[in-house]
Amino acid sequence: MNLVIFGPPGAGKGTQSKYISEKFDMYQLSTGEFLRKEINEGTLIGKEISSVINEGALVSDQIVSNLIEKVISNTKYQNRIIFDGYPRNLAQAKNLDNLLNKYNQKIKIVLKLSVSLETIKKRISERRSMEKRQDDNEAIAIKRYETYEKTTSPVIEYYKKLNLLKVIDGEKTIDQINKEISDIISSI
Repeated sequence: MNLVIFGPPGAGKGTQSKYISEKFDMYQLSTGEFLRKEINEGTLIGKEISSVINEGALVSDQIVSNLIEKVISNTKYQNRIIFDGYPRNLAQAKNLDNLLNKYNQKIKIVLKLSVSLETIKKRISERRSMEKRQDDNEAIAIKRYETYEKTTSPVIEYYKKLNLLKVIDGEKTIDQINKEISDIISSI
């Protein structure tokens, strides 16, 4: 089963994706981690990505699509991928459908972690002190939250119309969210 997990930056997508990947033997495809790896390695594309992220904007669809196709095309991960942080817009959602179809796969479920901006600001502050991520400051967090809300709204509607969307209260504790997601996945 392939699944998509949505939520604004700081909603807990990464934490929940790690939990799901371990419990259900799935591969966590985190676009954020792929992008941070390029930045940390100081590649030319990494410098471009860093500049875009630090402005609170999103990285181009083509860059992300190329990274994602490498994983989808690998039979080792077939029908066991968690898309963490992708797709972020309608064009990416349709591109993901096309890539999955190309490799005889599909999305089985879409999870949306619903979290307020106030909670995100608090979590980002905590994460910044623990993980030392450059993109974790309040101004960038607010901009990324607003960008996320604006760009993903059509994607959420797209998956809702396909009857794939399950909304999770992301304000709950990590364990409560884990249980709710586990119950949803186990019921499919």
